[in-house]
Amino acid sequence: MLILFDCDGVLVDSEIIAARVDADHLRKVGYEITPQEVTHRFAGLTSSAIVEIVERETGRPLPEGFLEEQKEELDRRLANELTVVPGVPELLDRLDRSRDLRAVCSNSSMQRLHISLERTRLYDRFAPNIFSAVEVRDRRPKPAPDVYLHATETLGFHARDTIVLEDSVFGIRAARDAGCRVIGFTGGAHTWPGHADMLIDAGAETVIKRIGDLPQIAEAVMSWEGMPD
Repeated sequence: MLILFDCDGVLVDSEIIAARVDADHLRKVGYEITPQEVTHRFAGLTSSAIVEIVERETGRPLPEGFLEEQKEELDRRLANELTVVPGVPELLDRLDRSRDLRAVCSNSSMQRLHISLERTRLYDRFAPNIFSAVEVRDRRPKPAPDVYLHATETLGFHARDTIVLEDSVFGIRAARDAGCRVIGFTGGAHTWPGHADMLIDAGAETVIKRIGDLPQIAEAVMSWEGMPD
């Protein structure tokens, strides 16, 4: 079995930090939004995709340099505040003793993935099987299925023999469109009431809150016939 992990909000607790940075910068340019609203609406999207949505809603471009300033602030915050999602190291210890292969599939750039995974001491536990959606195939981020298709093909697995762990609606849709079996995850610091329901509605076959439950639930999911419509 192949297990594909999203990174932000699944392996590292970066989504809550990113939501606070995004909300701060958007409010400065007159777009009123809270970190919680950023998480609900935009979790799983790239910064560029968020900017496109905001510009479409407001009918005006954001100031020149907005993305660069947002990225610089996020990098500073991640350097000081980033932590691993509870239970991840212990889960990887268990997976080391199994025959299951694992990889990371994220919308983040390879540079950001390298930094985040190194800071949380996870990089060597996945390398070289670390894939950035914006750097493979047609460089289309989730909800496009490209990164999951690329990972399964590169690692020699059929999508039906692959479990994906995702915390966002857009990631769930990407994995489902790739034909993978999908488990939702609500154990990150950015989770909110109703998060699990949104993941189920997006196509997750089940949802877990404790990442340590993944091996047993993955085995159960793989034994189920069919996938929900």
